Amino acid sequence: MESSEILGRLHAGGLVAVVRAENPDQAARTVEACLEGGASSIEITFTVPRAHEVLGDLRKRFSDGDILLGAGTVLDPETARVAILEGASYVVSPCLNEETIRLCNRYRVPCLPGAMTIREVVMCLEAGAEVVKLFPGELFGPAFITAIKGPLPQAKIMPTGGVSLENAAEWIKAGAFALGVGGKLTAGAKTGDYAAVTAAARSFVDAIAAARGNVTPATRGKGA
Repeated sequence: MESSEILGRLHAGGLVAVVRAENPDQAARTVEACLEGGASSIEITFTVPRAHEVLGDLRKRFSDGDILLGAGTVLDPETARVAILEGASYVVSPCLNEETIRLCNRYRVPCLPGAMTIREVVMCLEAGAEVVKLFPGELFGPAFITAIKGPLPQAKIMPTGGVSLENAAEWIKAGAFALGVGGKLTAGAKTGDYAAVTAAARSFVDAIAAARGNVTPATRGKGA
């Protein structure tokens, strides 16, 4: 897929499920639960043991139409290249590493670096990032996106950390490009309750659609 198509799908879906897990099997089952709940944009973090193998296995199992697979917690260009070779369509980092962005741009793979201040957002944009990850989001709240978009209306911001069902609509209405959600979505996986992960994914998908004034299959018929 072209970079523009990948970013378009990330925005259209509105939800990026951030998967951290204790082992590859737990990661794979969490991904399956997210997909069942309608969350098709999946970020496998490189804190997962053998994360590159998880990415490769998922790429073999699912087509591009089923899943938009990304790599997270990517701290350097070496890790980014491994992730891309294993099938990652986009790369996410908690901070700015210009060499990582350069590597991703070389292969036309979107890179979403993390930022905490407006200066860091500008630096990410200057380095070539089209979308910037606001991290950790819980330190700022939705009002921070509104503040950023005052002087930087062109900035596309994806908050991660602190995004919950209770504030998802606020983030979207503040102008978030998409929402990165980890523990609030995947907590059930720690106890083997993958049905809870599916239910949470469905609830987030519906909440984002409602905030955008859309209707999803899950909300249709519920008065949404």
